[in-house]
Amino acid sequence: MKSDLITKNACLEVCANSYASALAAQNGGAKRAEFCDNLAEGGTTPSYGQLALAKKNLSIEIWPIIRPRGGDFLYSDTEFELMKEDINICRSLNCEGIVIGILKEDGAIDRERCAELIELAKPMAVAFHRAFDMSNDMDQALEDLIELGIKRVLTSGGASSAALGAEKLSQLIKKANGRITIMPGAGINEGNIQQLINQTGATEFHASAKEFVQSKMKFRNTETKMGSIEDEYRYELTSEIKVKALVDCINEAVN
Repeated sequence: MKSDLITKNACLEVCANSYASALAAQNGGAKRAEFCDNLAEGGTTPSYGQLALAKKNLSIEIWPIIRPRGGDFLYSDTEFELMKEDINICRSLNCEGIVIGILKEDGAIDRERCAELIELAKPMAVAFHRAFDMSNDMDQALEDLIELGIKRVLTSGGASSAALGAEKLSQLIKKANGRITIMPGAGINEGNIQQLINQTGATEFHASAKEFVQSKMKFRNTETKMGSIEDEYRYELTSEIKVKALVDCINEAVN
């Protein structure tokens, strides 16, 4: 039997790319939705409408990602101002928290800008996304985030997937020693989460739990495209079934 503290803290966070995905996450038993758009780019800030509807109708915790574009995490002054405006919107909607990530050009955590966003976000809590994995020194970055008061950091251990970064994840969790939550993410599914729990000792996990939904369009123009995706007559949504399977795995491991 695991300790009551571990059991209480164990949970799944779902990377939800829409209101429908956040609803599926809630129905599947997830604790939080990291709300974002453009999953193919690693997630960008979702629309006001998506957030407003989610806060109006859902009970799951809503943590929007504050990221003005895809690509790196070195932002211009204008992009930084956009981030602040989006935080104001999230605070006005009473979101439970936000997710940020800013680096300096040398790959270090941009402590000054992060501190400014953390102060602006109050009383919302603040988590840090996988910009952490792109930092020049994850051990130092971890200490920086702890000093800043970041609640939780999403990481794959610097690898292309959490499964491949399991050893580093385990080291980070030991180094954190309860001062911040280390939440593994990237490629987590029903087939590998049990092994990750065993290898890392983590209690919180992040997954998109998504599947393709086929378009109901009967007429299809196959001669042109609106974007760069391979098949524009299907799209991705979080699967309630996949969420529930992951939640069950976590619950079985900690009870």
